[in-house]
Amino acid sequence: MVKQTTILVVEDDMAIREMMAFSLQQEGYSPVKAASAHAALEWLNQGRPDLVIIDWGLPDMTGIELIEVIRRDQLIKAVPIIMLTARGEEADKVKGLETGADDYLTKPASVAELLARIKAHLRRSKGFDDSEILAFEALTLDSQAHQVKVLNNPINLSLTEFKLLKLFLMNPNKLLAREQILNHVWGRNVYIDDRTVDVHILRLRKALKPHNCEKMIQTVRGAGYKLVAP
Repeated sequence: MVKQTTILVVEDDMAIREMMAFSLQQEGYSPVKAASAHAALEWLNQGRPDLVIIDWGLPDMTGIELIEVIRRDQLIKAVPIIMLTARGEEADKVKGLETGADDYLTKPASVAELLARIKAHLRRSKGFDDSEILAFEALTLDSQAHQVKVLNNPINLSLTEFKLLKLFLMNPNKLLAREQILNHVWGRNVYIDDRTVDVHILRLRKALKPHNCEKMIQTVRGAGYKLVAP
């Protein structure tokens, strides 16, 4: 376990917040606790965590609103975010993922599952520190700079969208089944459903649309997705 990996826990329930912080500390992480969205933002103005865990029902703004603020901030927008909430309806999960969460866990979630997902997201977020540059048609992706361009016009992507696009650029014109995408982007030991893939594909297309590249991510009905020439 890598020491001093900072995880920001935004949770208004003191018992849950303290339990999570204790569990994270036992695993060698450095937890930062925030009881409200504003407390979290105050800390984020001074530091950058390696991952953020956010509850939906915060006292001053919703977890959804907090995610929107984070994703608009150029310095911290790529940080992995896990929503941990009692809201378990599919519509809530879709809203959380569409807003910018990289993962969504419903309370009561086991500590073991939460830690497994944290490890998976941290492993992937630190796995792109290479100098690889990938290109296909007008798209160019620079892994080291964490930058994507269309004909030299930069595109803002979240970490998950960046990883999705990198996977497609590594496999142009190849059909990628949802299971393959899940394994390569989220990890084999993380249990999430196919809907998560679909939601993040929609977000990636939305980011590509202003550059007329959204149709490059083609849906193969009943099979998966592939990157094709426009």
